Amino acid sequence: MSFPATWYSQTSLPRTARPGLGSAEACDVCIIGAGIAGLTAALELTQRGKRVMLLETHQVGWGASGRNGGVVSPGWAEGSAAIRKKVGLEQAKALFQMSVEGVEIVRHNMTSLALTGCDPSAGTIRVKRYDDSAGVKAHIENMRRDFGYELNFLDVAQVRERAHTRRYFQGIEDPNALHFHPLNYCLGLASVIEAAGGRIYENTKMLAWHREGADKVIRTAHGSVRCQDLVFCAGGYGGPELQKLSRAYLPIATYVVLTEPLGGLIKQVLDSSAAFSDDRRASDYYRVVDGDRLLWGGRITTRNEQNETALATMLKADMVSVYPQLASAKIELAWSGLMGYSTNKMPNLGMLEPGVWACTSFGGHGLNTGSIGARIIAEAVCGESERYKAFSPYWLDWNGGPFGRVAANAIYQSLKVMDFVQERLHG
Repeated sequence: MSFPATWYSQTSLPRTARPGLGSAEACDVCIIGAGIAGLTAALELTQRGKRVMLLETHQVGWGASGRNGGVVSPGWAEGSAAIRKKVGLEQAKALFQMSVEGVEIVRHNMTSLALTGCDPSAGTIRVKRYDDSAGVKAHIENMRRDFGYELNFLDVAQVRERAHTRRYFQGIEDPNALHFHPLNYCLGLASVIEAAGGRIYENTKMLAWHREGADKVIRTAHGSVRCQDLVFCAGGYGGPELQKLSRAYLPIATYVVLTEPLGGLIKQVLDSSAAFSDDRRASDYYRVVDGDRLLWGGRITTRNEQNETALATMLKADMVSVYPQLASAKIELAWSGLMGYSTNKMPNLGMLEPGVWACTSFGGHGLNTGSIGARIIAEAVCGESERYKAFSPYWLDWNGGPFGRVAANAIYQSLKVMDFVQERLHG
């Protein structure tokens, strides 16, 4: 399958085609899926001396890992307050610190491995769509007091100096977060893994696997892999071959568009190098790329809409509702991608059975969480830690089967209504 037409694929490093698996091979660890989680796991394991093979159904970074918003920030898709309510403050602190570690993994890899083309830029700003100064300040204080994490408060004037819209009120700035080119990051990791002796096979779908004694044997269309440990990192494009893991998340689509070059108009929209998002339950997120283009993402659904014209029209309307000055701007590219999204909005991270591991379901907040999740599983494979057990309260929650997708769409629509009402009441 050809690589999706996205801004990332059009501005990527050279993508050298890798062979498919065509023989019987053996390794210490076989990883399924060459996105952020699979590549980071492969890197961590090769650095620990493991012989690693990585099987990818399409190409390195083909899925959501290579076509997302490009923002790397602490936290999980589930909010810190909800995590704290479920597992208690101390465990919530530990989980949050892991999410911070995930950001640092990405930052460290770019620097220490001298990855090119990633173009990192510092900072995120999360804005309120209604006036809530007290609530924003309370959240910032809570993060400082309970989680030891510093955020900056932006008042209405400061927000509107940066984002020229009347839609926004207060904001939360995180100078420690970053945004970058995720596809080039994936391609860079792949090259480092191969230079260290790891093997990556593209266009190689795992069809099934079984045990033979202590070994696991993975079958593909034209070959097989015998390994000691098997790690599933497939996301929204995984299928029934993942067995019970496939019943623990939903493939959720999100959408992204790219404007034409805006020239001087960009300063009438944004005067900030930070990545922006709003506080709605189904938020918009966007950032400037190429100096004067806007890369804008938003919306979620279980229907993987591929009609570029429809996507462009839908997200252009969202964009203009915030920035009317963009009414005449043309959309040059539109694309979608599927994320693996669990019903509890936390990863499926842990041991499925001895020597078989899950490192998936990072939808909604995947670049940092996929990175730390991969490290945690690498530690477990090597017997270094059991940090994966911190995720046991969220482990393998049923996705609802055929009713899960219907429920997910209904929940999304209800969240949009709740956002609308909240903004009208407090705006």
